[in-house]
Amino acid sequence: MNANTLRNFRIILWALVAVMAIGATALYAFKPPARPLGLTGQAFALNSTKGGAFTQDDLVGTPSLIFFGFTFCPDVCPTTLAEITAIREKLGLTPEQLRIIFVSVDPERDTLAMVRDYVESFNPSIIGLVGSSPEQTENAKATFGVFSEKVGDPSDPYYTLNHTALTFLVKADGTFQGTITYQEGQDTAIAKVKRLVQE
Repeated sequence: MNANTLRNFRIILWALVAVMAIGATALYAFKPPARPLGLTGQAFALNSTKGGAFTQDDLVGTPSLIFFGFTFCPDVCPTTLAEITAIREKLGLTPEQLRIIFVSVDPERDTLAMVRDYVESFNPSIIGLVGSSPEQTENAKATFGVFSEKVGDPSDPYYTLNHTALTFLVKADGTFQGTITYQEGQDTAIAKVKRLVQE
């Protein structure tokens, strides 16, 4: 390879590098922001105890603690709602600074009125969400990777449910930050909530 050929090859090579760098910069600069769709990127829409529909877009604006459960739950759900409500109060946060959202995984029994009475027994500001159909509920569960299933005879009106017992922490921009596990140490849980509202 003579000197002229080598020089031309180097020019072409550096030109390609420059084009790639410009392209990468443009892709980064103009990449649309990720939609706030919880964990898995799936959209959802549920009926809210505060009126109207609540969708993934409504996650934007205020940090949220989100828990999936059912009103007939004997222990995990009431314990969790009581604990996260107490954490918010202990940190001196208002509902405008930190929302608490309860999503029913049992639309077969949980009516909107039942869920409203249930969540407001812990705090009137808690938002309850219920699907109009099993499909709506499944979409919401899929958004957060939540699992639930009936235990025992499914035809028994007093059936119970096994379900994911995590509280999901969602930032003010609608993106997922982390979780609080069931009966997690209070100091650890409080530290997580503090980080959430400071983001």
